[in-house]
Amino acid sequence: MLRLASHCRRFVTIRNPVNRCTCQQQRRFAQLSDVFPKSHPTFSLSSKDVSILSQPSEFYKTLIDMIKRAKRRIFISSLYIGTEEIELIETLHRALSTNPQLRLSLLLDLRRCTRPGPSTAHLLLPLLRAFPKRAEVRLFKSPKLAGVMERLVPRRFDEGWGTWHAKVYGVDEEVMFSGANLNTSYFTDRQDRYLHFANQPQLAEYCLSFLRLFSGYSFRLLPTSASPSTSYSPEEYKLEWTAPCTFRSITAVAEQDILALQSSSSPEQPPPQAEGHDTLLRPIIQAGVFNIREEERVLPAFIKAIAAQGGTLDLTSGYFALHEPYQRALIEARLPTRILAAGPKANGFYGSRGLSGRIPEAYTLYERRFWEKVRAAGLAGDADGRDGVVRLEEWEREGWTYHAKGMWAWPSRASQPLDDPPAPGPSATLFGSTNLNSRSASLDTELSFLLSTSSEGLRGKMAQEVGRLWERGRRVDEREWGRGERKVRLGTRALLGVMGSML
Repeated sequence: MLRLASHCRRFVTIRNPVNRCTCQQQRRFAQLSDVFPKSHPTFSLSSKDVSILSQPSEFYKTLIDMIKRAKRRIFISSLYIGTEEIELIETLHRALSTNPQLRLSLLLDLRRCTRPGPSTAHLLLPLLRAFPKRAEVRLFKSPKLAGVMERLVPRRFDEGWGTWHAKVYGVDEEVMFSGANLNTSYFTDRQDRYLHFANQPQLAEYCLSFLRLFSGYSFRLLPTSASPSTSYSPEEYKLEWTAPCTFRSITAVAEQDILALQSSSSPEQPPPQAEGHDTLLRPIIQAGVFNIREEERVLPAFIKAIAAQGGTLDLTSGYFALHEPYQRALIEARLPTRILAAGPKANGFYGSRGLSGRIPEAYTLYERRFWEKVRAAGLAGDADGRDGVVRLEEWEREGWTYHAKGMWAWPSRASQPLDDPPAPGPSATLFGSTNLNSRSASLDTELSFLLSTSSEGLRGKMAQEVGRLWERGRRVDEREWGRGERKVRLGTRALLGVMGSML
């Protein structure tokens, strides 16, 4: 039992859920030796237990199947659940009904889940009424927006001050990670990434401890005695703060608790390694509102390590506005890099009304500004992109939007060009919830992972994942952004100047 923040009197159980690599594995993954501190949590596992999914429909089917076979626990973290996801809620209900030993824990974002009208909160009330002792819903509210400002900011814009953004989909001893939320578009026509890990009791326990910790700093959703109605009244539920410390005082307390979680998850005496373990997995917590900045420490070092070994990088984000320290590290290292961003029509805000409709235009401006730095550093190549060190592409697919994010590190390509990657594939990948931008670094609470492997089979699967994403990419540069439909209006520039860090 690990005591966290004694003055807040909360307890989180950590069962030393970590294996660390053997000496042989440490040599094999030497490129990461300087990226993480020795005390950082590290999971050793077999690549045979890792599956990489490719389609939104696969993500949904896998999630439903996981819930159906759950025996002890279901733990889910996401930004929100769409108000029309009746099948998902019914599947959870049936699982709890047929198995009296099963428990359900949900951690979602408060502001996103309590919007006026039909909301995630209303959707979940029947579950809470039916299983009051075995179903728990916690709603996290970023402390960045509080007090008078919280009352002044319209509900439509309050998520701009930060959200709960971590995505974890787990049952028993298996976990699936993605950047996808639980909404119809993410199950049908919104492209993301999805990695499933089977037979991982220690990883599952770590994720559960992570969620328990933040649940302690979240409001509990409870139904009231008010009769259910079709008016979606907020009187049908209440939000209960259960932590002894006040909401306004959680920032410093949470920082210490997160640090304690990470340090306690790395025992001084690592347990013996099982045979066949060829893959390492390291969690990365980024919670700028609590001064936890693991991602900002790790990624620049990761970029430099790849460059030092003569490797190359693939990077993607559905909201490409690369955080300034990552831009600087990439350009200073002169690291050969392919970048895949969402084209304007593949941006989730394309066609939105009001200020939201300008967001795709704002990301065009972000791309242009980044490319100007690449060009100034001499990394863009000639007018046709030949001999370029950095390449920028935009993802497009008719009727689809793009939400994938992450990195893939390839070993040395020798004289091979960027579009001719070496076999068998990347040796490492970053995946999870981060969009790699300043918002992810400073406002949202993120959980990501860095996976490294010596398995040729898993490296081949990662290469296939990269190929599927980049096959819909189209190279862009100054000529693209000079076209009439890509020009950025003055009002959008002004909006970006005021709210840029919130995108």
